Amino acid sequence: MERPVNGRLYRGTWLLVGLPLLVAAFSVARPTPLPRAFLPEFDGQATKQLADDLVTLHADRFPGSVGAAQWFRDQLKPYGLPIRTERFSAVIPGHGRVQMQNLVAEAVGRSPRSIVVMAHRDNDGTGLGANDNSSGTAMLVQLARAYGAPPGFSGRTLRPNHTILFVSTDGGAFGALGAAAFAAHSPLRHDVAAVIDLDSVGGPGPIRMQIDGDVPRNPSGTLVETAAARVAAQIGRRPARDSILRQLTDLGFPYSLYEQAPFLAHGIGALTLTTAGDNPPDPLGDVTQRLRVDKLNQVGRSAQDLLGSLDEGLEFAQGTSSYLYLGARLIRGWAIELVLMACLLPFLAAAVDLFARCRRRRIPLAPALRALRSRLGFWVWVIVLFEIFGLLGAWPDGAPRPVSPRSDAATNWPAGLLLVLGLLALAGWLVTRERLIPRREVSVENELAGHTAALLALGALSLLVVATNPYALLFLLPSLHAWLWLPQVQRLGIGPRLGVLALGFAGPALVVGEFAGRYGLGWDAPWYLAELRAVGYVPFIVMPLLVIWLAGAGQLAALSVGRYAPYPDVAELPPRGPVRRVLRSTYLAVHKRRQSRAPDEVQEALEG
Repeated sequence: MERPVNGRLYRGTWLLVGLPLLVAAFSVARPTPLPRAFLPEFDGQATKQLADDLVTLHADRFPGSVGAAQWFRDQLKPYGLPIRTERFSAVIPGHGRVQMQNLVAEAVGRSPRSIVVMAHRDNDGTGLGANDNSSGTAMLVQLARAYGAPPGFSGRTLRPNHTILFVSTDGGAFGALGAAAFAAHSPLRHDVAAVIDLDSVGGPGPIRMQIDGDVPRNPSGTLVETAAARVAAQIGRRPARDSILRQLTDLGFPYSLYEQAPFLAHGIGALTLTTAGDNPPDPLGDVTQRLRVDKLNQVGRSAQDLLGSLDEGLEFAQGTSSYLYLGARLIRGWAIELVLMACLLPFLAAAVDLFARCRRRRIPLAPALRALRSRLGFWVWVIVLFEIFGLLGAWPDGAPRPVSPRSDAATNWPAGLLLVLGLLALAGWLVTRERLIPRREVSVENELAGHTAALLALGALSLLVVATNPYALLFLLPSLHAWLWLPQVQRLGIGPRLGVLALGFAGPALVVGEFAGRYGLGWDAPWYLAELRAVGYVPFIVMPLLVIWLAGAGQLAALSVGRYAPYPDVAELPPRGPVRRVLRSTYLAVHKRRQSRAPDEVQEALEG
């Protein structure tokens, strides 16, 4: 009973993980980039002048700005490219509903399939936004001009094989609102096969590709490798990429502030070229003096060559898939999923064996399961309160898009409302606590039953995670494999127990830490994650899964600190509180009334 977990079975089951690892090794692929298309030289100096002009004339380009939209039209009007206006509206947290517009310049090709080149022209209104994203808008104008022909101009212009759409989006600074509207509602979206997004392309940072989306999908390997080859031809090395752990995190918790993300969610291959990090530049220091012509030249030529390559071989670079990008090679997503699911086997085998041991020793599990049920009820109460507060408008409202990490809505905690939520949650806990406080000495058998019930719940949770997003197992596996050994260290001091318990929180800590450091949120990261759910960016299915995990974690934490008790017998239940007395009295009165009316109804039926 002091060492109930079968360590030999656990270690032996890890051997089964070797086969999926071998399969993953053989799934490594090396996509072939499309051939390079030789196009006219890109002018970075002219691009910088355009960016300076946009910043000078329209420094405040908050979503919905008419001046910036007219500036874009004026730049392309002499080149004979028809411009289509697509109006839409969206709710921006802290600003209400804003009317916006996407502008689409079209270079018609022979094929009905289209390629989108895109950049958002807005900023958040707090800075000049020279790099984010006056530089991308200026580059978009320069690329579009190459496909236009001013009146009376007899020189040669580029004739695309595919229709090319140059899209200036609105609302990009607040979660890619314009890109999401285009991907979901534009009449032109049905024929789009690939998207190149230009965002913050003139900064001092290394050239990077953003390939993560709102769902665990990436653009096709051919598209990514072609873009990498075009960048490498300009700078002599491959573009910077995220680490394997960061890519896994992005697949497990899909999130991106860049505009390729909504297209990937719709199955359209898309990527972003940028010189910024995962979080766009701080607008307060984003001035034209920091724009670099050499970077504009490098990114502009890379984007132009990539566009030419896609125009000649688009059919080989369409679609989306999931993978880990290792530079010139990638590991298929299905192989990664297989490895993650195989990592469940040692835990599931040991947890089922622990359950069987309890059955053999006739240790009752029902009280432990009822205690877990009470904890589930408490967390359901908390989550329901949070959702009701959202429906009542207590939390900042907005479109189901990523909230800008620098906005007030992302960093200003609604302290008063959170206090009310905390008090209501405390009231729920006080009701639940009456059934969970120890009333007698808890035996070793009862503790083992408590561990087993919690571990079985976590095992069931792991299967639900596999059914929703297998990559999210990355955040659950530390809990499973660390907390499996809590029964083994239960007889040791509180220090080892708390240490093992803390290891199980590594997965959620990874998510919070990524948002805290990677997106500059710091201590505001927990509230920001809650707000992503409040606006609907995080789907509701995550909340029931979170409830199960919190209930299991709560039961194991109570066991670790010696505060666990199985659900009490009827004789040990606490006296009824005022709420329960009122409910019981109401029920008995209604039941008695129904019984008294039954004989009268029978008599009336006989007389009739």
